[in-house]
Formats: sequence, C-alpha cells, structure tokens
Amino acid sequence: MSKQEDVEILSIDGYEVRVTHPGKLYFSREVKLSKLELVRYYLAVAPGALNGIRDRPIVLKRFVNGAEGEAFYQKRAPSEHPEWLQTVTLSFPSGRTAEELVVENTAGLAWIVNLGCIELHPHAIRSKDLNHPDELRIDLDPGPGIGWADVRRVALEVNAFLEELGLRGWPKTSGSRGMHINVRIEPRWTFDEVRRAALALSREIERRAPALATSKWWKEERHGVFLDYNQNAKDRTTASAYSVRPLPDARVSTPLRWDEVAECDPADFTVLTVPKRFAEIGDPHANMDSDAGSLEKLLDFAARDDAAGLGDAPWPPHFKKTADEKSRVAPSRAKKATTKPREKMPLLVVANSPDKAAAIAGLERWKASYPKAAQFLAVEDVLIDSMRGRSSTWTRVRVNLRNVPEDLRPDQGTPDPDDDPTRKQRAERPSRKRKAVTGS
Repeated sequence: MSKQEDVEILSIDGYEVRVTHPGKLYFSREVKLSKLELVRYYLAVAPGALNGIRDRPIVLKRFVNGAEGEAFYQKRAPSEHPEWLQTVTLSFPSGRTAEELVVENTAGLAWIVNLGCIELHPHAIRSKDLNHPDELRIDLDPGPGIGWADVRRVALEVNAFLEELGLRGWPKTSGSRGMHINVRIEPRWTFDEVRRAALALSREIERRAPALATSKWWKEERHGVFLDYNQNAKDRTTASAYSVRPLPDARVSTPLRWDEVAECDPADFTVLTVPKRFAEIGDPHANMDSDAGSLEKLLDFAARDDAAGLGDAPWPPHFKKTADEKSRVAPSRAKKATTKPREKMPLLVVANSPDKAAAIAGLERWKASYPKAAQFLAVEDVLIDSMRGRSSTWTRVRVNLRNVPEDLRPDQGTPDPDDDPTRKQRAERPSRKRKAVTGS
C-alpha cells in the first residue's frame, strides 16, 4: 500500500484501487467513520458481501457527501471505470437501456465503495440470464410504531410457510427497522411470475397472521408489517447482505441463522461489530447458491387467489398497468362508481426533506404545535413515505386527521421542513396535458 496526496492506493488481489479523500468522514454522528475505514470494513467481510452481489448487475446508490448527505442512484456504469470491471446492458420497463456494472471480486467491491456506495443494490438476476430472476425477495417493512418483536414474529411465520412449500428462506436484518428473507430459486420464471408468487406469499401470510401482517400496497390501508411484494418487480433492488445503511450508528444488513431470529437485535450489527462476528462464525448464507427451489407451489396459491377474484395488486407508479390490476389510486383519492366523488381522507403534509431525521423532527414540531389534534392520532394515521425522485430519495410525512374532531383539525400549512427535491423539476416541465409517464 502506498500513499499519495489525499489518495490511498490499495493493492487488492493484484489490482490497484485508488481511495480518494480517504480521511473524509462518511459517518459523524454516533460513530466516526472515514471513507477509508468504510472500505476496510467491506474488505473484512468481502466474501459475504460478494456472495450477495457477484455476477449481478448493480445499481450504484452513491452518498458522495457521506451518510448524512443526500444520496442519488446511478444505474449506468461510470464512463471511466477499470477495464477489469465487467458491465452488462439492462433494459427497463420504460424501454430505455443502461450498461450497469457487475462486481466479481474484492477489488471491484472496494472500487464502488470509493464512489460513495455505502449500500450495495444488486438486481435479482445473474448477468448470463437477465430475464429470469434466481432470487425471490421478501421484504418485511414495519409501519410507524411497529416494534421489532412483530417483525420477528412475521419472519418466523414466513419461514414456516416456506418450509411447507419446500423452499428455504435465508433471513437477514435490513439494517434499518425491517428484515429481508431471500429465497434462492431456479431461474425458470419471468419477473412478472416471480412478483406474482411474492404477492401470493404476502397474501397468505396476511391470512395466517391478520393482526400482524399486511399485503396492502397503500400505506393508509396498512397495519403491522408490510410484505413488499413489489420488490420483485423488474428494475427493483434492495440493500444486499453486509450493506452498511446510512443510519447514525452505521448499522449493517446482516445475514442470520434462523435460530438467531427470535432473539436478535438489529442494533447489535454495525460496522464496528460485524467484522468480528464474520471472523468468528463466517457467513451464515455461504451455502445459499446450492439450495435453489421451485415456485410451482407458490404459483398454485396465486392461481387460487385469481380464482377467488383477488386479481393483481398495485404496481410501482412507473410500471405499465396490467389488465387485471385494480385501481392504482390511493383509496382516499379514489372515486366511487357513482357520480358523487368519494370522500377524501383529511390528509396534511407536515414535512418534506431529503433528510429523514429532519422530516421526523418536523413531525414532532407539528405535534407540539397542535397537541389537541395530535392526541387523536393513531399509529396508522402517521404516514412516513420514502419518495424516489429522478435520481434521489426524500421523505414525506403526512398525518391523517380522520380520527380528529373537525373543529380541532388544523389547516394545511407550509410543511416544516419543506424541501421537496422534485418541486423544481415539476416547475421546469412544459405546460401540457397530463399524460401517462413511465421511467426506467
């Protein structure tokens, strides 16, 4: 290893990787971590991290100003990348294409971390077959106020159902408030079929644990833990194994054994603790590729749901609407079949910010300003939405005043903070009639 001015050059498996601004702080709140320390974390867990991304196209989610700064998504491989880094061309629902990186080795892993990729976001496909996923992704997303104990209960319910189907689930903490369960599958089914299987699984878990789990897409209809079936739609990615998440404690999305799930605490798994765990027990998911299963039984459940009239469920906004998909409009905005419009839910936007913590702080200020109204809010009346703009994410916080007496309901004021990154983009659009829009 040699050192130049503001550059650290690492020799990794015969390749040279430049770490620019190695001392730049990427975490500075609860823990202090520089970019170089983050690279060294990934080197320490490289075999496990590579198991999650090897031979998969990867979206670069870049935090160029560190974990506390705004992130942006970069689907296309940087024009200047090492010759030893592979690429593959993907097509998206919009019809556009992009040449994405495929990371095969530790040097490539370090190279993308140097770009500011705190998290790793691979697709559910391999580079040799871009049309047939080899992974079913089950994303357990707890709603506001839902505790970790409920997430674990739902995870165990999912595991029991998978065992009935002859499938093996591989659990890991999401690195935030939820949990991921990945299932290695034979690459025989299309994206639409894998998503259909995921929807059937979500609905079955909701039937088995109705007080704990939900398959409802619209946040205003959810309760408990949401099983996000749309993570299996084409072009969707999730943080993979050993990804560091942009939380103040530098928490890690950590693979688990099933006997750990009932007692584990996601706060125990951070950049400071996971390398020691990895050195002691290795990667609990090391044998995942040797256990591919079939979706046939799960698709039988999907066929039963279709026969019962359930049909498809909403897709993400930029996907083309399917023939049997129900209305892609939030129930509070949907109109009745009569000429009278459906009564709208009394929703107020109280905060918009690229910084989730700032948005949550804005919610607390709103509650302090309107304590009489706030006391009537149920947990499910607070809607915290992670919004994805053209190339970045931001947080919107809304409150549903349906349980607040009308004489206590505040008017819609200016959100605090009010930093919606898409507002400028919308203002710059030429005036025209609204058209259906698709995106990659």
